Amino acid sequence: MNSKKNINYFCLIVFLAINFCQPAWSAETAQPSKFQNILKAGTLRVGVSLFTPWVFKDKKGKLAGFEIDVANKFSKDMGVTPSFLIRDWEKLIPALLNDEIDIIIAGMAITPQRALKVNFSIPYATAGTNLATNIALTKDIKNVEELNQKKIKIGVVAETVSENLAKRVFNQASIVSYKTSDEVKKELISGKIHVYMASKPIPLFISIEHPDKVDVPLSSPLLITKAGFAIKKGDGDFLNFLDSWIIAREADTWLKSTHDYWFRTLKWRQEPTQ
Repeated sequence: MNSKKNINYFCLIVFLAINFCQPAWSAETAQPSKFQNILKAGTLRVGVSLFTPWVFKDKKGKLAGFEIDVANKFSKDMGVTPSFLIRDWEKLIPALLNDEIDIIIAGMAITPQRALKVNFSIPYATAGTNLATNIALTKDIKNVEELNQKKIKIGVVAETVSENLAKRVFNQASIVSYKTSDEVKKELISGKIHVYMASKPIPLFISIEHPDKVDVPLSSPLLITKAGFAIKKGDGDFLNFLDSWIIAREADTWLKSTHDYWFRTLKWRQEPTQ
């Protein structure tokens, strides 16, 4: 009998604990997630950086590019309005961590180092790092290995995968880092640097624009990377929506067709607004 009473008392205590001692993080007291706040506000602050054809300004000063199309489609499916904030590449992650933006949609390569600071979605695009060379300065260079010497200047955008790769592959060359892609492009065309290392198709586009000054010596990229959306850590609902959106837009081929338009054709260069 005593054992039965003890069991009954124990069951009563457990019942009271479950029903009357709710933890502070229960549904009634939990703070709204970042995702819920964005949905409520109706605006998504999107961090971007100027890299043609990912993001650029057309002749009318309007933002255009692959990432702009992606952000617009993503925001529409989410039921919010995108607000674009342009930052230098190396300032995108700090802007996210400082709550200046809600998400980075900028073709950012997924790396372990970046994943320590932000949460990445599953990949939504693939890119490759290649070289654009100044023809006059590199006319006597016979192979890629000969670029790895002290007198060779290789331009990159700071805090990019290309910068890290250049330092590894061309550890004897002089690596010059710039804030924007346009800066490196101008330096290459003017002959102030020998090489511009960047994600495809930037080297190809520069060579098309300046065939007498710039060449693309490699037929295959030096490195393949996967790009993901980046958000602050700690919001599983937001991350789940990002991954679900990518899966859906890959399934209906929207992502592929949009990517092909910007990276496999030059049709966008003939658009009236460009």
